Amino acid sequence: MRKNLVKEKLKREEAVIGAAITIPSPDIAEMLSNLGFDWLFIDMEHAPLDVKDVQLILQVIESSDVTPIVRVPWNDPVVIKRALDVGAMGIIVPWVNSREEAEMAVKACKYPPKGIRGCGPRRAAKYGLETLSYLKSADEEIVVVVQIETVKAVESIKEILSVDGVDATFVGPMDLSASLGHLGNPDHPEVKEAIRTIIKAHSGTKVAPGIASSLGKVEEHLRMGFKFLNVTSDCDLITRGGREVVEYVKEVMSKLT
Repeated sequence: MRKNLVKEKLKREEAVIGAAITIPSPDIAEMLSNLGFDWLFIDMEHAPLDVKDVQLILQVIESSDVTPIVRVPWNDPVVIKRALDVGAMGIIVPWVNSREEAEMAVKACKYPPKGIRGCGPRRAAKYGLETLSYLKSADEEIVVVVQIETVKAVESIKEILSVDGVDATFVGPMDLSASLGHLGNPDHPEVKEAIRTIIKAHSGTKVAPGIASSLGKVEEHLRMGFKFLNVTSDCDLITRGGREVVEYVKEVMSKLT
């Protein structure tokens, strides 16, 4: 198993940026893998991606330096195992609200005696060609990220951060705003205060704080101390780029008529 460059950078407290893959297209994933992102976030939670799509995406980005991380649909050891076995180098687990749930996420990502991951890495171990070396390195190289997106998670943040094996957190501002009663308004003062509470709780820990950010928010989040940042997605890049083209061409057309 190759070195997980994102995990190494996070240990050095360096910031890393990622982009979400939500479209089941190997071509789009391959394009994104060559743009210089530190990691790509393959989303099985909110996007129509199953394990076959994930494997195809992992195969086409294999030649790049990008670290492939999969957000699984739930804190389910079976789904986590399958994502890892097809070659994910990190897992984002949604809806982690307690120490117990964080422990369950970590155990699902690690082999015994540290965890409960079943032993059959298949593609991750080059289809059996590198099984022993993979088994020796997987626990150390795979990055485990737990998502903080509810009031309960904020209240339990110190307990969650105390779990050995949690490498990073990932704040979901939209879900957090919904949980706080401000659906669709991640800029509400109460949501911002909750995010400040989360970032403060990381002080003195070895866990890297992360967040679902954006181009408009990334400077603010970096200044706050976030290190693991998702800054865009395939859909965002296509729609934003397409809108800019249409608006520019229509502006030119209006000047000529």
